[in-house]
Amino acid sequence: MLQPAPADMLTFFLVSGGSIWLLVEFALSILEKMQAQEILRSLRLPEFDDFSQFFRSLPATTLVGIGAFAALLAYWFASRPKALKPPCDLLMQSKEVEGCDGARRSVIGGSPKLLTHFYDDARTMYEVFRRGLNISENGPCLGSRRPKQPYQWLSYKEVAKRAEFLGSGLLHHGCKPSSDQFIGVFAQNRPEWIISELACYTYSMVVVPLYDTLGPGAIRYIINTADIATVICDKPEKATLLLEHVERKDTPGLKFIILINAFGNDLKERGKKCGVLIQSMQEVEDYGRENHQAPVPPRPEDLSIVCFTSGTTGNPKGAMLTHGNVVADFSGFLKVTESQWSPTCEDVHISYLPLAHMFERMVQSVVYCHGGRVGFFQGDIRLLSDDMKALRPTIFPVVPRLLNRMYDKIFSQADTPLKRWLLEFAAKRKKAEVRSGIIRNDSIWDELFFNKIQASLGGCVRMIVTGAAPASPTVLGFLRAALGCQVYEGYGQTECTAGCTFTTPGDWTSGHVGAPLPCNFIKLTDVEELNYFASKGEGEICVKGPNVFKGYLKDDEKTNEALDQEGWLHTGDIGKWLPTGTLKIIDRKKHIFKLAQGEYIAPEKIENIYIRSEPVAQIYVHGDSLQAFLVGIVVPDPEVLPGWAKKRGLEGAYAELCEDKELKQAIMDDLVRLGKESGLHSFEQVKAIYIHSDMFSVQNGLLTPTLKAKRPELRDYFKKQIEELYSTSM
Repeated sequence: MLQPAPADMLTFFLVSGGSIWLLVEFALSILEKMQAQEILRSLRLPEFDDFSQFFRSLPATTLVGIGAFAALLAYWFASRPKALKPPCDLLMQSKEVEGCDGARRSVIGGSPKLLTHFYDDARTMYEVFRRGLNISENGPCLGSRRPKQPYQWLSYKEVAKRAEFLGSGLLHHGCKPSSDQFIGVFAQNRPEWIISELACYTYSMVVVPLYDTLGPGAIRYIINTADIATVICDKPEKATLLLEHVERKDTPGLKFIILINAFGNDLKERGKKCGVLIQSMQEVEDYGRENHQAPVPPRPEDLSIVCFTSGTTGNPKGAMLTHGNVVADFSGFLKVTESQWSPTCEDVHISYLPLAHMFERMVQSVVYCHGGRVGFFQGDIRLLSDDMKALRPTIFPVVPRLLNRMYDKIFSQADTPLKRWLLEFAAKRKKAEVRSGIIRNDSIWDELFFNKIQASLGGCVRMIVTGAAPASPTVLGFLRAALGCQVYEGYGQTECTAGCTFTTPGDWTSGHVGAPLPCNFIKLTDVEELNYFASKGEGEICVKGPNVFKGYLKDDEKTNEALDQEGWLHTGDIGKWLPTGTLKIIDRKKHIFKLAQGEYIAPEKIENIYIRSEPVAQIYVHGDSLQAFLVGIVVPDPEVLPGWAKKRGLEGAYAELCEDKELKQAIMDDLVRLGKESGLHSFEQVKAIYIHSDMFSVQNGLLTPTLKAKRPELRDYFKKQIEELYSTSM
């Protein structure tokens, strides 16, 4: 039961000029937990035998005030938004498929048949864009901006025409209008990326994204594996990198480079010397305009994209995805959300997550299909908030790391006990509404606490989708309340296009990744070495459906490892069915190792627990079969660490604190505390840590472009520190 509120706290709200609505909400929070007599006692009023005696003793002016307050309460209840109705029973969000070895399917839609498409006129990515073109009535499509300038827009017709001209120009230069013609795209997110992609789809060609974070060796591998003769680049520096491969005879098949940005004649001459034609995109489009050819649209079963996943070991693997794969996946998303969220021409998407990855591609496909707009960030993630304020997006895809940063920044600004208490109290009130199915951004708590947070995202966001890695339940729960919009979490991987599970609208609980999408089945299989058994509702997550890829390009061995003979994709992740029919990710099969005493360790499970430590931004847990215990590399959060350290009597600049032995021990103690609270065995706890002051990043090669840890690279990078941790901790 809630303890009675001190009278001086109520006085604080009154004398500080707080809104009467704040009093209403505050009173309601007390009413939920307290009896009437307890309220009277909390206000230090005299006790009465009954309420009638109490009210008769009050002066007329007080009675009028109470009546007005009651009227406000009545108005509050009458004007409170109605809870949205979930599309299914939230206590049974999936059900078993008969005769399918325990596989489960979504209950949304009611049909046991897997969804292949949502609209009859949008079964390929080419048709998806044409549908958007038709219903948008030639509205704005692709936007970009220069620093401190408004967004400039290309219309749907302009994009479609430029795609046809570019595609015709590619054909003029010897490309074939078929699904065995691969075109490389080596560029950051920008309108020309989408124009290049649509050019390929218009003439049944296949997009192969390249990105510099793969590393030079991986780019060479992809170009050769996919037999890429033509690459579209954004910057001359990338063209130079490609020419170096040709000059070393590493990529003899590369013959044509198209540059989006301006370049000098010296680059063109350098290309000519090694047999590579270099032209601007404008030149190729001009050729296409003069030699225009009719579109050659693809079929649903044709390849649309070969997405090379960087992975954490070995060469990248080229996941072959058809038009039907991509359409099925985003159709599943549309089916799940249709009862609560209908995309329109007015929707605006901010594009900053890598276009080379299917999570971003899937979200954009939804926008194009409905005639919405996509605005691209300036290319600097530090300016993302400025871009969002200028663009005012309605759809915001995120990764958990960004959510964590938002959460930490919000609480770092609540720098006194009173501010933090008020923030947590406001979040608690909003969370209560969210649990009851009410999502809004116009409550008194939004006005007092959360409007600035919402404004930093442009003020118009109505849907956030998070994926790529597990999201913290604490962070997700808070932001669902603070941001005042629908926040969905999905789970999947490139091999099932993007997602295979998704939050059911109305289920705003955290700690799971939702139910199966209507486009796929999911089953769990035994992982005996980790003691996970499907009979207990635990095991490796396997996916089957029209969103599952066709295999890895020219790699039968890896394809057979991922896809079994019945077409089930084995993800390598360990899941658990919850009583509601939702899926919880509990472990990882691929990144396991044995300690010297024979105990199996899943480091990612441990890292997901330790990352909840307040001062920790990143952590890498290491162990091997020659050692009997685990060690860790910890990167503290530069914004959080100084305040956290000060509370423990430690002061100094960030770099100094990272060298402080007392601080290291304090962080170590906090990690062990979290491990114990989460039920880690003693052999699963780290015994020593090294504090590193620089973030793991894509740029320094320690994270994949989807922000997953590259474990072999981390092991090699910190080899010296790991050896020292073991030698000094024996």
